[in-house]
Amino acid sequence: MDTGLEGGRWATLVVIADGTTSLYTSTGGGIIGAGAHAAVAQAGQAWLSALEGHLELLPRTDRPGLPAAGHVVIRALTFGGERAVEAPEADLGHGRDPASPLFHAAHAVITEMRLLEESREGP
Repeated sequence: MDTGLEGGRWATLVVIADGTTSLYTSTGGGIIGAGAHAAVAQAGQAWLSALEGHLELLPRTDRPGLPAAGHVVIRALTFGGERAVEAPEADLGHGRDPASPLFHAAHAVITEMRLLEESREGP
């Protein structure tokens, strides 16, 4: 899932079927290898299952690229090729787009990653 941010910045969440889970940002930050932790892995697998169950929402595409600020692209790289849907982040977040459940499942992964990072930082 690619999220376009102000000023040409972006954030990309990557979850692979083998459990690899990482969050990359255009500013050079991110979280790499979080899928080794059970809570993140579980959320990641739930997101992949949701994607697999709703592939009809993601048409086939050959259009790579990052979304504009305020937009999100949800991608699935399948054996049949890339599939993707782009929508305004606000519509996805507020349930106004059919792909909203996929967006929220992805954010559940990000939440688990954030909780993991906070537990590492301590009180």
